[in-house]
Order: sequence, then C-alpha cells, then structure tokens
Amino acid sequence: MIPLDLVEYAPLYRRPRKIWGIGLNYVEHAGDLSEVAPSEEPASFMRPDTTIIGPGEGILLPRQSERVTGEAELGLIIGREARNVSEEDAPSVVAGLTTVLDMTAEDILRRNPRYLTRAKSFDTFFSFGPQLVTLDEVREIGELTVATLLNGEVQRENVVSNMTFSPWSLVSFHSKVMTLLPGDVISTGTPGAVRIRDGDVVSCRINGFEPLSNPVRET
Repeated sequence: MIPLDLVEYAPLYRRPRKIWGIGLNYVEHAGDLSEVAPSEEPASFMRPDTTIIGPGEGILLPRQSERVTGEAELGLIIGREARNVSEEDAPSVVAGLTTVLDMTAEDILRRNPRYLTRAKSFDTFFSFGPQLVTLDEVREIGELTVATLLNGEVQRENVVSNMTFSPWSLVSFHSKVMTLLPGDVISTGTPGAVRIRDGDVVSCRINGFEPLSNPVRET
C-alpha cells in the first residue's frame, strides 16, 4: 500500500468521448458576466479532451488571454449508454460524481459570446478528480455545497439545489440531444468564478469529497 500522503493523483481518465459544460446554471453567476441566466433550456457547450488535467497539474495561462477565471463545479460521470432518459431514470445512468475545475478565457468570451468554444478549449482548462463518488455515498445531491477557492480562501459557494437546471434534468436533456456513453462528463455549472494569475492555486471543494486543487502558471 502507498501511504495516502505520498499518493499523486491523475485525472480519473484522459479520454472521455464527450465533455459537456453548462453555462450560467446558478443565477448569481450570470450576474458576474452581466448575462441573463437561461430559464427554458440549459446553456450547454462541448470542449475537447485535450483540455484535461488532473489534481496538482498546472493550469497554463494562454498568451492570447489577459483574464482567465477558474470555476468550481460538480461533475457527473455517465456509467452506461443512455438515450432519451427521463429525469426520474437519470440517476440510473450515472456512475458517480466528481469535483471539477473549469477555466474560461473571460476576456475572449466577453468580446463575443460566439467565442465560447475557444474561450473554454485551451490546453489545461478542465481539471477533474481525484475521486469518483458513487450516488449511494451521497445522502441528497441537492444538499451538496460547491465552493470555488483561491489560495485556500472561499470566494464563491452555493448549494446544488439552487441550480436552475438540476443534475438529473441535465442528464435527461442531453440524452435527448445525443447518445450518452460511459465516461462522458457533464460539468453542471459553477456558483461563481475567480480570476486566476501566475502563482495562484485554485480549488474546488464539495462537502464529503476530496478537494481538487491546481496551481496556475504562465506559459
């Protein structure tokens, strides 16, 4: 056995078939970007797996951006092939939950919302792990608190029950867009973003989960 304090974690895996992100899923975060939170359908987007890093790996600030933010999120890991799933059946297709850090080149996004894919897709802009927590380990998903920390200090936090679109509604919605496959990730949205700079450490903390932290570096 390796002593726990000597373990170096990697991401849960490197090659999910799909990574879905959800924008502005907490109304308060929409205010950060001077946007109106969607109310009828989730504001979803996809990103490549080349964005993936794991716990402790460096987030590299791209030279094309002067303002990058880090955002803590709850991640859903799909456990089996699913299409046209109801909200009631959504938990049955989820293998478990994990901590996520989602980065955004915010200045690029502010120039034009159509640049969302580019703003989200730089290398190192998606960290997840170190744990996959199964649903039987969570008493009530809506009671989970998701917090974005910068250098150990909580900057923003909120409870999952305050999402506009619940985790199970997100699974159902996206399963009606395309077939969900084992290992696909749905990152459910952030309670709030924090600007990150060279030398910072940004973290995601969810009660009952091992925290996820990554140092920030200039390229």
